[in-house]
Amino acid sequence: MEAKYTQEIELKAKNGMGMLILSIFLLIASIAVIIWGAILMSGSRLATLGTIMFILGLVYLCLSWIPFMGLKILKPQEALVLTLFGKYIGTLKGEGFFFVNPFVSAVNPTVGRGAATSTEDQNPFFQYNSQTGNVNVNLYNQKKTISLKAMTLNNNKQKINDALGNPVEVGVVVIWRVVNTAKAVFNVDNYKAFLSIQCDSALRNIVRLYPYDKSDIGEEMTLRGSSQEVADKLKAELQSRADIAGLEIIEARITHLAYAPEIAAAMLQRQQASAIIDARKMIVDGAVGMVEMALSRLNETGIVNLDEERKAAMVSNLLVVLCGNKDAQPVVNSGSIY
Repeated sequence: MEAKYTQEIELKAKNGMGMLILSIFLLIASIAVIIWGAILMSGSRLATLGTIMFILGLVYLCLSWIPFMGLKILKPQEALVLTLFGKYIGTLKGEGFFFVNPFVSAVNPTVGRGAATSTEDQNPFFQYNSQTGNVNVNLYNQKKTISLKAMTLNNNKQKINDALGNPVEVGVVVIWRVVNTAKAVFNVDNYKAFLSIQCDSALRNIVRLYPYDKSDIGEEMTLRGSSQEVADKLKAELQSRADIAGLEIIEARITHLAYAPEIAAAMLQRQQASAIIDARKMIVDGAVGMVEMALSRLNETGIVNLDEERKAAMVSNLLVVLCGNKDAQPVVNSGSIY
């Protein structure tokens, strides 16, 4: 089902400084009219006119706060989503001082409900202190403006099974921003919480497709060795989910990757064994090459002629010396080798 709010309407507002000066002037004028009407009411001939002036000035004085409600201040990279009696009329963008319809109301679904991310302040309007038992009213960060800046989502680490079924701990960081305020406000309940949940879901779908490290199944891409490819797939997966909320995923990258604690020790032993086998293989290959070179040089120079039995003994001794873990102990033979 296609979402209703897919287009963002950019609202053109008047300069707020002019309306501020006009509102202050009318406020002062209403006070002057009230005073002048009271003076005229004391006379006999213009009492009626004075009464009318007094009532009109008093009525405007009581309603003079309404124009000031339409004054809005925006900083760079901020926006206001405005509704008039429940109907979306547009989004106010651009830094400056503006005047809009005083009866419009700004909408931001994330205000007073927590940021739902670990890198942002989770500041609901009412905060309960479990130590003192007091309920505090938090007025910080309760503005209805929507930030258009690039923001960071750093969710908690998750335990996910990779393609081989091994549990791994994965942490991800996502850099994102709001590009369509209408979608962000009206298509989802809380776009920050929505992105956090979709990030967890997309991460699970991507991690379960690849093994942690190279294995015997012939999988070329791994979570540890193909970080850029995995990051690209994660970004594409998350972007397809975040389009409905009007969010742009700038970058998504795995920041923490490790085996889960319950199998970390076993996997470490496996890696150590694999490293030892590779090292031994390299040592044996080098030793065989050195023995072959030694026999070839002896045959070329003719220093000594060895039969097959003596060659086998020499090869065995050289391999023991070259492949041993400890230094060889020389043995001096004072008699004949035969």
